Amino acid sequence: MGANGLTRMTLYGINMDLFSSSPIVILKVEDENRYLPIWIGHAEAKSILMKIQNQEFSRPLTHDLAANIISGLGGVLEKVTVTELRDSTFFATLNVEVGGESVEIDSRPSDAIAIAVRTGAPIFAADEVIEEASVVFEESMEETPEEEVVDKFKEWVNQISPEDFK
Repeated sequence: MGANGLTRMTLYGINMDLFSSSPIVILKVEDENRYLPIWIGHAEAKSILMKIQNQEFSRPLTHDLAANIISGLGGVLEKVTVTELRDSTFFATLNVEVGGESVEIDSRPSDAIAIAVRTGAPIFAADEVIEEASVVFEESMEETPEEEVVDKFKEWVNQISPEDFK
């Protein structure tokens, strides 16, 4: 798949798991019809949605604060990576460059993605995670009307649960 065992992803969107009422962030492999669904918390989903919808607040929210801390200390978020899937739980890291050194920081994927959308940092996933937990659609979603894409994801989400990714 990708170089160094990592594949670049884009944030495709956020959907709702109708069975658990949990939000799902959906990452897409660039230039493929392969998608990586990650169940996340409501607060993180709201944080991601607020940023991609360009909602502004007078005071920084938690993920804004984290991005401000990184930049305030002279750092740059180089990338975030979904690194592992273990016991139905996804793991991630933040790679921050500070003073010419790269520091890897453990993170939940939802927090890493929320910070990445604030800083413009690229999102990656380990190829093993993509192989284990992604879903592939036959036709290109970019050429499909948005309502049909949402319907396809809802249909797919209604057939699976987090336990399917063990």
